[in-house]
Amino acid sequence: MNSMLTQSQQRTIRFELGKFKLRLLYKASIHGFTAAAFHQRCDNHCPTLSVGYNASGFVFGGFTKQPFSQTGSYMNDDQAFLFTFSGEKLLKYPVTCPANAVFMNANSGPYFGNALVLVNGSKAVVHCNPGKYYNFTAAEMHGNDLNLTECEVYEVEETTELERPWRTMSWESEKRKELMESVKVFKPTVSSVSQVRVLLIGQVGAGKSSFFNSINSVFKGHVTSQAIAGSSTTSLTTRYRTYAVKAGQKPLPIIFCDTMGLEESRGAGLDIDDISSILKGHLPDRYQFNPSAPLNPETSGYRQSPKLKDKVHCVAYVVDACKISIMPAKLEEKLDAIRRKVNLIGIPQLVLLTKVDEACPLVTEDVRNIYKSGYIKEMMQEVSSRLGVPLSCVVPVKNYSEELELDLNCDILLLSAVIQMLRFADNYFDDISDQFSNIEVKE
Repeated sequence: MNSMLTQSQQRTIRFELGKFKLRLLYKASIHGFTAAAFHQRCDNHCPTLSVGYNASGFVFGGFTKQPFSQTGSYMNDDQAFLFTFSGEKLLKYPVTCPANAVFMNANSGPYFGNALVLVNGSKAVVHCNPGKYYNFTAAEMHGNDLNLTECEVYEVEETTELERPWRTMSWESEKRKELMESVKVFKPTVSSVSQVRVLLIGQVGAGKSSFFNSINSVFKGHVTSQAIAGSSTTSLTTRYRTYAVKAGQKPLPIIFCDTMGLEESRGAGLDIDDISSILKGHLPDRYQFNPSAPLNPETSGYRQSPKLKDKVHCVAYVVDACKISIMPAKLEEKLDAIRRKVNLIGIPQLVLLTKVDEACPLVTEDVRNIYKSGYIKEMMQEVSSRLGVPLSCVVPVKNYSEELELDLNCDILLLSAVIQMLRFADNYFDDISDQFSNIEVKE
């Protein structure tokens, strides 16, 4: 399930609520515009944020600390409020009669004191009666458009700050210099490979291309955007691209291999059958992906006998921290199938957890809170479990997406991720050293 709230709207709401995160419980377009579906997904969860959307472009709803139920009674909540967005600005309407803040109606969706009801009478409509329990105008709230195009309910979960960081990280400028130098002087342990190839795999919009752009920015000294990146429901990357990072004019010992984003449905996004060809080095640079026709030996540019330098030496799964808990089952199945293919070949794997600042208010305040955030640690543990990789192989990063200038702390996280990739690749070379000796003789 994907949230319809924009990242900017989520940040605005989190600013209003404090140090909380939003977990999507109910989405009417998926679960149904019915009271039964709403109560099945949302009863006994609290606090909650309910959001309605209409064709006129209004985004509005309500917050309550009371858990939903079907008791048919009013519940007291002096913290309840209704809201609507005016552009990116949040207009808030506090409850005026706390004793009647929320009504537990078995025949509707979220029911705020008879003032605002979403999914009213198990229909995709809004009931609106301002004035008695909440003061607002219907025109300002939803433009008098009472038909819902979507209704979402989120559980509001508090983010915790740990007493001490659970991973050691230095945030000094000297650390950035040290990491940059370590990348520059790195040499693979096998003489026939001068650059480590890292394959980036992830869901559409997770930040694969943005990660390369961010690493490139660190070594360029300013924010760049060489690889196509952005926000879209389908992959913006349609070709297989290999990107070498340079420090000045000197190529660094790492190449990032960018692929189409993974999508849930069959015949869309990166085809799993193409993965093996990529891993084994058969795929030519700038190959145009065709989800309905996997790569084959007759494809133009197909490498019949790839050498070790052409193969992938490390796989990095790029995962959006905001979407771990709502990762579609079919997407998880695809990732599991890919992981098994990678395991069979023996290539090391790690996870890049992106958008950590958008997922956790503590990190939004200061990236240096990354290993003091209990929520981010939970997300890293969850993705470790879901993808079947050790927690030590999960690395959080913040890509450059809206910034115009570099940030020391973001650079340190990004460079630390690159160092892990290089170390993992060396482990791979060590594991195949015997095989490689035989390959060298033949070559």
